[in-house]
Amino acid sequence: MLRSVMGPSHLYKNTGVPEIDEELRKLREETNAEMLRQELEKERQRRLELEQKVNEVLKARMEEVPAAQQPAKPQTQANGTDKRSHTICSRLQKWFCDKFGEYVEDFRFQPEENTVETEEPLSARRLTENMRRLKRGAKPVTNFVKNLSALSDWYSIYTSAIAFIIYMNAVWHGWAIPMFLFLAILRLSLNYLIARGWRIQWSIVPEVSEPMEPPKEDLTVSEKFQLVLDVAQKAQNLFGKMADILEKIKNLFMWVQPEITQKLYITLWAAFIASCFLPYRIIGLAMGLYAGIKFFLIDFIFKRCPRLRAKYDTPYIIWTSLPTDPQLKERSNATVSRRLQTAASRSYVGSSAPTGISKDEDTSRFHTTKRGNFHEVFNLSENERPLAVCENGWRCCLINRDRKMPTDYIRNGVLYVTENYLCFESSKSGSSKRNKVIKLTDITDIQKYKVLSVLPGSGMGIAVSTPSTQKPLVFGAMVHRDEAFETIFNQYVKITSASSSSES
Repeated sequence: MLRSVMGPSHLYKNTGVPEIDEELRKLREETNAEMLRQELEKERQRRLELEQKVNEVLKARMEEVPAAQQPAKPQTQANGTDKRSHTICSRLQKWFCDKFGEYVEDFRFQPEENTVETEEPLSARRLTENMRRLKRGAKPVTNFVKNLSALSDWYSIYTSAIAFIIYMNAVWHGWAIPMFLFLAILRLSLNYLIARGWRIQWSIVPEVSEPMEPPKEDLTVSEKFQLVLDVAQKAQNLFGKMADILEKIKNLFMWVQPEITQKLYITLWAAFIASCFLPYRIIGLAMGLYAGIKFFLIDFIFKRCPRLRAKYDTPYIIWTSLPTDPQLKERSNATVSRRLQTAASRSYVGSSAPTGISKDEDTSRFHTTKRGNFHEVFNLSENERPLAVCENGWRCCLINRDRKMPTDYIRNGVLYVTENYLCFESSKSGSSKRNKVIKLTDITDIQKYKVLSVLPGSGMGIAVSTPSTQKPLVFGAMVHRDEAFETIFNQYVKITSASSSSES
C-alpha cells in the first residue's frame, strides 16, 4: 500500500523522522530486489525462446538430410565402394600432410629481412690479427701455385718428368678428367690423415717456416700509425694488381687495342668453326696436348730465354701489351702535352727576337719568399725563380712516407716550380734542412694522388717518384691541385725533352 503510494525507489527522500527513514530504506531494498527479479525472468524467457529456435533448426536439417540421401542410396548400393574410397582418400591425404607438410611449409614466401652489419672500430691489435689470418688463409693457395711453378720450371727433374708422362698418357687415352678427380680425392685423403695427426709432406718445393712475431700488447702512437700505413700500402698494391688485371681484360674485349683484340676475334671464330665440324674428342685431345706441351716444355724454354719469349710467346705478348686505364690516361696526357709543347715552342720562337732586352731586365729581379730571397732559401742560382703561375706558391703538405717519425712524416708548407727545380718550403721555423728541392730531370714519375680510393672526387695530391726515395713523395691537401699538376707536368716534359734532344 505504502509502496504504491510512494512510487519508485529513486523518488524516496529522507523526512527527518528516524522511524520513517528506516521504513523508507527497507522499501528501497525491496524495490531493487524486485527489479532484479524482473530482469532475471526476462532472461529466462529469452533463453527458452532461443532453445526453441535451435531445436526447430535442427529438426529442419535432420529432415533435409534423409531426403537428400534417399535418391543417392541406390547409387551407393550399386557401387558399394564410395564410402571405402572416401576413407582411403582421407587416409592418403593425412599421410601426405604428415610426410611432406614440413617441406611444403618451407616454400612459403616471406618478406626479406635487411640486416645491417655493424662495423668494428679501428684497432691495431685487430688489424694485426686480421693480417695474420689473411696470410694463413692464403697459404694453401700460394703453396699450390708454387708447386705448379716448380713443375713447370723442372725444379725436380724426376717429379716433372713423371708428371709430364702421366699427364700426356692420360690425355691421349681420354683419362684427363678422371685423373684430376683422382688427384682431388688423394689430396682430401692426405688432408684427413694430416688432421688425424699423421706427418705427411706432399710438396715439391720445401716449405720455409717464417718466424711469427708475438703480438705486442701495448703499441705506441707512432707504431700504430706505421702499422696502419703498412697495411694501407699492402692493400693499395693488392688492389692495384687486381685493378690492372680487370682493366686489361676489359680493354681486351672493348677493342681499345684493335690489333690485339683482332687476334682474339680470329681465334674465337676458328674455335667456333672447329667445334661445329670436329668431334669433341679430337678437340679435347688437341687442347690437352697443347696445354701439356706448353706448360712443361714451351714455358720452360721461354722462362730461360726472355728474348725468345718477347718475340714468340703470343699470350705473354698480348697480356703485356694490353694497357690499363692509367696508362691510357698517361698516353693521352703525353699527346696533349706534346701538342702544347710544339705550340709553345712555335710561339716562343716567334716572340724571342723582340723581347731580348726585357728578358735581361727580368733576370735582375729577385723573387722573395716568407723567409727571404728565393735563391738563398733553397740555395739555388739567382736565375732560378718561380714560374709566373706560381709566384706565390701553392699551399700544401709534404708526406714523406720513407720517414717513420710523425714529426718528419708530414710537413706543411708552400710548393714552387722553377724552370729546373721543384721546391718545397716548410712553414716551420728552423734550419733549411726541412725544405725540399727536387730536380725535374731526376723525377721518374708524376701522378695525381688520392689518399683513399673510397673517397669521392679525384683527390687533392700529387705523387712524385725519384730514385733517391723508396716511396713516392706526396704533396697533399692542395686546393689548386689540377693547376699545379698541369704546370709541373708541362715543365717536366719540356725539360726532359730538351735534355734528351741535347744529348742526342
